[in-house]
Amino acid sequence: MSGAAGHRHEHHGHGGPIQVAVLTVSDTRTEQTDHSGALARRAILEAGHAVFDHRIVRDEQEAVRSVVTSWLAAEACEAVIVTGGTGVSSRDRTFEAISRLLEMDLPGFGELFRALSYQQVGPVAMFSRATAGIARGRPVFSIPGSPTAVELAVKTLILPELAHLLAEIQKHAPRRQG
Repeated sequence: MSGAAGHRHEHHGHGGPIQVAVLTVSDTRTEQTDHSGALARRAILEAGHAVFDHRIVRDEQEAVRSVVTSWLAAEACEAVIVTGGTGVSSRDRTFEAISRLLEMDLPGFGELFRALSYQQVGPVAMFSRATAGIARGRPVFSIPGSPTAVELAVKTLILPELAHLLAEIQKHAPRRQG
């Protein structure tokens, strides 16, 4: 790695592994066929963090919002990654579900994801509605569901800066209330 991406920050609250929840949004994936969710969970563990919970839900706004809201209400959950449902088809509703939960947007995440994705897949990268932000004092990332996109987002962008992001969020924040 070069430049700033090569450094590691371990400043979040308790100093142990970060508890990350992973939600796969898909009308067709099952535990056996959810390769992207498995890839995200594996990357989290390989980075020395922990998987708080993982689920698969249909691409329906209320289902997505319900699961993410329940995780955000759990004190132990420190970050959420949602894969799938970020495209432009009529069934892709993850962006709407997640964006309504965010109290603060992190537009740089989506911008950087699309720029890096463009290098891999070309102009079709502009169809991605990958987004990130802060909800209830936790980072929430919504990324495409393809294994290539999950690998790019989780391994290249999210995990290398997750502890630093949590430290920044917690720097002047009042203690979370369930």
